[in-house]
Amino acid sequence: MSLIKDVFEGKIQFMQVMDEKGDIDEELFPKDLTDDKLAEMLKLMLLTRNADAKAVSLQRQGRAATYAPTLGEEAVNIGSAAAMRSGDIFVPAFRQHGVYFARGLPLHLFYMYWMGFEEGNMIPPEVHGYPMSVPVGTQMPHSVGIAFAQKYKKTGKAVIAYIGDGGTSEGDFYEAINFAGVWKVPLVVIIQNNQWAISMPRSKQTAAQTLAQKGMAAGINGIQVDGNDAISVYKATADALKNADKGPTIIEAVTYRLGMHTTSDDPTKYRQDSEVSEWQSKDPILRLRSYLMKKGVWSEKIENDTVDEQKKLIDKEVEIAEAFKADPKTMFQNVYSFIPDELNDELKDAEAHNFWQG
Repeated sequence: MSLIKDVFEGKIQFMQVMDEKGDIDEELFPKDLTDDKLAEMLKLMLLTRNADAKAVSLQRQGRAATYAPTLGEEAVNIGSAAAMRSGDIFVPAFRQHGVYFARGLPLHLFYMYWMGFEEGNMIPPEVHGYPMSVPVGTQMPHSVGIAFAQKYKKTGKAVIAYIGDGGTSEGDFYEAINFAGVWKVPLVVIIQNNQWAISMPRSKQTAAQTLAQKGMAAGINGIQVDGNDAISVYKATADALKNADKGPTIIEAVTYRLGMHTTSDDPTKYRQDSEVSEWQSKDPILRLRSYLMKKGVWSEKIENDTVDEQKKLIDKEVEIAEAFKADPKTMFQNVYSFIPDELNDELKDAEAHNFWQG
């Protein structure tokens, strides 16, 4: 007689709706994804890439501070954002630029933030998103708390939280998903697995075969998707949002950081050109473009006109950002929900002595 029995069994599935050639699995293809909606998604992916390239250029010219590019990860950003419902809330890390654009963030605020003005990180309420979070993983407990509030208030809204592969090694991540699983909060965690946490490869971060399986111990369903396939990301996010009232979901989007971690990083020091070249062939924009061209709803002319229009918009928004003059009082006003007496005394002293004029 054996007293050993199985008490748990689980698996993580990988989903790809559109392959690298732009061919579709018709059975998996979301019925609500019209050609027009896909064309809008491609436009947003192009906007994300063009705005990203401008930010890198500004930094190299000394017109912006250290910047975190999102080159190659546009499908994760736009695929997930396109699936969000109007009232859903997103909590980003620091590489979700396309999510902000898709949700209506004015571009000049984006550039203001990366120029060093915190006013650019004051997200308008209609965007339904939170400020960028640079400390790795710290946004996760916040996102769970926000999701818990939605459940408690019965708003019907869900929260989408983003984290990188490196962030899943942080204690904040495990504590957050444990709470989310226990309380079955309406949370969708999107792990943007771009293979590198600065110079640390995915293989040296964890022995887990997938990152999505980390949710199993917390009682959370997970799925791994092709993160360079905007349609796969869209479907996984939409499915998770439909079931958010039943509890959280973890989506691991397998993608690749084609550029540097930030503009202060040199990836040639730690990864091979051959690896980058292999992933360049899986470019998410090339893939969606190929599909839409086969459908006859996209062309070189449409793309050229779109890019020209976007670049003009970007230049105008950069002008607005560069014309911004910060009010030094905000260093006192935006730290606490109210100004403590000690800080108020410092503010009055600064004003009396015209401190910020030197």
